[in-house]
Amino acid sequence: MKKRIYRKTAVKDVSVPWLLERLPEPVVIVALDVAKHAMVSAFAGAEAGVASTVSFQHPQESPAWLALIAGLLKAGKRVEAVMEPSGSYGDALRHQLRSLGAAVYKVASKRTHDAAELFDAVPSMHDAKAAAVLVRLHLSALSTPWVEANDSVRELSAALATMALHQDHYLRNLNVLEALLARHWPELLSQLELTSASMLALLARVGGPSEVAAAPEQASKLLRGISHGLMDDERIACAVASAATTLGAPLLPAERDYVQQLAAELHRALKAYKAARGHVHELGAHNPEVVRLSRVVGKTTAAVLVAEVGSTADFRCAQSYAKAMGLNLREKSSGNKVGRPSLTKRGSSRARMVLWLAVLRWVKRDDVARAWYHRKIERDGGRKMAALTALMRKLAKALYHVGRGEALDVHKLFDSGRLGITVSANAPALPAAAAMEVSM
Repeated sequence: MKKRIYRKTAVKDVSVPWLLERLPEPVVIVALDVAKHAMVSAFAGAEAGVASTVSFQHPQESPAWLALIAGLLKAGKRVEAVMEPSGSYGDALRHQLRSLGAAVYKVASKRTHDAAELFDAVPSMHDAKAAAVLVRLHLSALSTPWVEANDSVRELSAALATMALHQDHYLRNLNVLEALLARHWPELLSQLELTSASMLALLARVGGPSEVAAAPEQASKLLRGISHGLMDDERIACAVASAATTLGAPLLPAERDYVQQLAAELHRALKAYKAARGHVHELGAHNPEVVRLSRVVGKTTAAVLVAEVGSTADFRCAQSYAKAMGLNLREKSSGNKVGRPSLTKRGSSRARMVLWLAVLRWVKRDDVARAWYHRKIERDGGRKMAALTALMRKLAKALYHVGRGEALDVHKLFDSGRLGITVSANAPALPAAAAMEVSM
């Protein structure tokens, strides 16, 4: 690379005829280094290289930059825009580029980072250089066409984001409530489940231990009604009686109001989360791949995998599908020193989280997976995390085939004979999907 290609020119000083004069080739590459406001793009050709590095402020000067693209397209050029999939700051421009008729490609941010000193032997990286590196990577066939998610997947992603919003809010404040009860009414935590609607309703509608002790009949009736008669009378009586004998510190009026409002907000968030999860399941029922995956790992987990990782049809093999979740291994070895393999952890962390939870339930409920898990721990010297990670990789690769319409048989993943497990002819391939579902 020559240093001059890093010299930036303001977009107002660049014109379409000026670019056409310097880029006579039929294909023009426009590499965009995305930022919040200060955008930098490189206009280049396969033979001419970088003809100009243009800077502009987004969104104020973006129309002028887009006018350059439109002018090149109008002149009969094929414009290939190259970007990194980093954040959402470039999404609006990517939409406009597609609307104009430009082909959009993406280069993994890791490739750009690793190529910092590949072309000019200088380890520094700045906006203009990043745009030039994107051009070189694209010309080296290290970019891929940017395929947008269809509307159904986008809607599913939005529904999952809404569900996560309520879930995170609920769990965060649930920890606060647990701490308050440990201080003011610790006995209640042993009588009622912290996550139960009954406890939240009792605290929100009646109040703290002094209020419950003053109105035991009202509290008992409320617990019986909220639980729809499923909570036995003895448990209700113990919970209500603990209010009068609690070891907790008495609540001040302001503290009591805070506990009541916190419990009411938790109750609201719990209902909102359940409604959002129901909407996710409803949308997933119209997606064939979500339906296929849900038979193995449950509806919510299946929806997360499709929304976060993509369709299995977009991957050429099971290994590439697992790699998209960051489940491929990396190793640092030198000479006689052999490093321990570890996960790259690239891709969606949320997909890895739900897959991790699915594996935990899988080990708990499936005899074959549990036997393999314990055998792996014994072989690796007691490393439980490594065994669970190995199961994640196995399950991810199996889900690749399930998403493509194949039935999953757990006994194809493990050698039941070597594990010493007798397989029943009518044994299910995996535990029921409802048992594998993600729960709060």
